[in-house]
Amino acid sequence: MNKVLVDTSVWIDFLNGRTNKQTTLFKLLIEEDAPVVLCPLIIQEVLQGIKADRDFHQVKDVLSGFEVLKVDPEEGAYGAAALYRSIRKQGITIRKSYDCLITFYCISCNASLLHNDTNFNRIAQYSPLEIYT
Repeated sequence: MNKVLVDTSVWIDFLNGRTNKQTTLFKLLIEEDAPVVLCPLIIQEVLQGIKADRDFHQVKDVLSGFEVLKVDPEEGAYGAAALYRSIRKQGITIRKSYDCLITFYCISCNASLLHNDTNFNRIAQYSPLEIYT
């Protein structure tokens, strides 16, 4: 099985106890000890939304147990910008440009993406992004 990058949208639902298709898939991946991975941007997004210090440290400890995908920051910036521009040329504007950086991590590191954000569905239509379903 390829690596599965779990997007912030799924982490937030999971941490807030929401049940949906994506959190159910996430739980199955964890139970099966599948190669679930993170990238630095997702770590930041998840942690910055946590209000209580105790919760912050608990979630940080959980996140530290997952592999973190590594991409050269400059390469990531250029790659995400090129991806954004190529999709924009197709007449589609990606509303959160940092989703292009997350996509670049997936493509560069051969990982599929588990998400709950329609923005990624649009990106996948115009890029080699593989959505985990």
